Formats: sequence, structure tokens, C-alpha cells
Amino acid sequence: MSETTIDTTELGEKIVKVLKTIYDPEIPVDIYELGLIYDVFVNEDHDVKILMTLTTPNCPVAETLPVEVEEKVKTIEQVKDAEVEITFDPPWSQDLMSEEAKLELGLL
Repeated sequence: MSETTIDTTELGEKIVKVLKTIYDPEIPVDIYELGLIYDVFVNEDHDVKILMTLTTPNCPVAETLPVEVEEKVKTIEQVKDAEVEITFDPPWSQDLMSEEAKLELGLL
């Protein structure tokens, strides 16, 4: 086993921490708790791919939010590169929100 092997779980947690600092400008809840992040992949080259959605296809931050996610994830020391893929399959719904987000928005 090489010395450069990274703990992907640990890196995944760092990525989640960063994602929790990014907010949807219209909703006072971070994108992770909102359920906008569908998946995070990390390969052996330390490249990160994030599969995410937006609350609506014509979300006002459709252009800027993915870029913000990529740039913030790239600030993590072990990450070599980050790419965000936007998908609307499955479409986002309030069911994807964490309990914390639902509480925050008064939906519980």
C-alpha cells in the first residue's frame, strides 16, 4: 500500500464540511442540508466529482452555484481537481431536505 493513499472517508467529510458553507441565496439553509448534493465521488488521483441538483432548473444561481462549489472544494488541500455535474433526475423536492433544514424553514 503506497504512502499516498488517502482516506476517502476523511476527505469526503472535509468535502461535506465545505459544502455546508455554501448556501442557496433564496433559502437560509446550506446546499448539503437542502439535499442538493446527490453524490460525491473521489478517485485515486484526488479528483472530485460532485453530482448535484438545483431547487429549480431556472434557479437564479444555476450559473454561479456550481462554480462556487467547484472552487470551494478545490481549496481542500488533498483535492487535485473538482467538477460539478448538475442533474435534474431525480428532480429536487422538499423530501430531500434534512430534518434540520425542514426545521429551519418551519416545514416540520
